[in-house]
Amino acid sequence: MARPASSAGTPTVTEDGAPVVVRRSARRRRTVAAFWEDGNAVVAIPASFTASQEREWVGRMLTKLKKQGERQAGSGRRRPATDQALASHAAHLSRTYLGGRAVPTSVRWVGNQNSRWGSATPADGSIRLSNKLQPMPQWVIDYVLVHELAHLLVAGHNAAFWRLVDAYPETQRAKAFLEGVAFATSRGLPPDTDSSDGADTASDGC
Repeated sequence: MARPASSAGTPTVTEDGAPVVVRRSARRRRTVAAFWEDGNAVVAIPASFTASQEREWVGRMLTKLKKQGERQAGSGRRRPATDQALASHAAHLSRTYLGGRAVPTSVRWVGNQNSRWGSATPADGSIRLSNKLQPMPQWVIDYVLVHELAHLLVAGHNAAFWRLVDAYPETQRAKAFLEGVAFATSRGLPPDTDSSDGADTASDGC
């Protein structure tokens, strides 16, 4: 049974503001698990846990989720250079942070994104990322991918959209990074990055 965390002292949101859901299971005896699902941080615990055990383990597992996201962001894994690799990586990000709900029909690098880092067209499920992102850290590329994947589920930039995007633990850091790049570029500094208005990667032209 899943429910929002509500025991006194149990966190109801992560540090980044994502909802926390505690899922009690009679089948669980000792094990505790944590994972992302549809923008929620889900902590699965045994049904027999007391309120104090719940608080303790939810806190532990949220810390573990945060560290896991930091490790993934800084892992230095090989960047997806081809469209095929990019599409495969997007599918991985969708499963990890969006419960696999965002299923793009195509994901590709493009050289004609002059005013944005990426774009998505929900009507046909396509996603395009500016090739100017390629020299940037992988955690920045992943943020833009998650941003565009979320647009396949929510077209606008409303609260529901940002709840989905905020499941990615490096969202705020990546937004700040891209805003810095945009600021520098607007002042004639490194010419090899996009001069868009920062991390707001529009969907279907918005």
